[in-house]
Amino acid sequence: MTPHPTAVVTGGAGDIGGAIAQALSRQGYRTLITDVLPDDVGRARAAELTTRSAVRYRYADTTSATDVSAVIEHGDGPLHVAVICAGTVAAQPFLDIEPDVWRRTLEVNLTGAFLAAQAAARRMIAQEVKGHLIFISSWVAERPWPEIAAYSASKAGMNQLMRTAALELSAHGIRANAVAPGIVMAGLARTQFETEPQYAARASQAIPLGSPHTAEQIADAVGFLASPAAASMTGSIMTVDAGSSLGTLS
Repeated sequence: MTPHPTAVVTGGAGDIGGAIAQALSRQGYRTLITDVLPDDVGRARAAELTTRSAVRYRYADTTSATDVSAVIEHGDGPLHVAVICAGTVAAQPFLDIEPDVWRRTLEVNLTGAFLAAQAAARRMIAQEVKGHLIFISSWVAERPWPEIAAYSASKAGMNQLMRTAALELSAHGIRANAVAPGIVMAGLARTQFETEPQYAARASQAIPLGSPHTAEQIADAVGFLASPAAASMTGSIMTVDAGSSLGTLS
């Protein structure tokens, strides 16, 4: 690994994105997080996440091609790792999903992922960097879960986007992989665990190892992919879900 590698994490101010940025900083990556927070709030969050190497913040809406181009494609210096983490999820039964919610979910989770990955790859090619695109997918891309059809569809699309990018970009020495978390105590899942007893009971039964995992455990998986140990991996999905995708015996 180069002495001063650089990384960008979209959605890097959130629970999972923040844990990933912190892990990369610990590994020596100079890391830029992007999100939609005001600059002062984003800079404060970046300071919290800084460990070994500096974490910086830039505002960027990943659904905006203009924002993504300015911050990622035309950013300063070489780019070695891009973590595509920005996302949104809304819990609605299939029959109640509103078209605007469906469109917004796919716009953020799939179109946003495409724009960020494309911008990062273009920058890597322009700078002759054999970089790595790491997508944050989900176990529900492969296994249905109630009330998040839009989210599940967007993550299934992300997986195929990742595989196609891995195939096409291999000629440039650029790799693409994904981490597929299960039920993580972060974001909407954490809120539902804390406020909806029925959800907590259902989710707990869906985890063979017994309990949801942490954002830090997802960050550990990303850290592995960003390390020399994963140098021969491309087009792969690393599932980190405490066994949820296996189903249960009951």
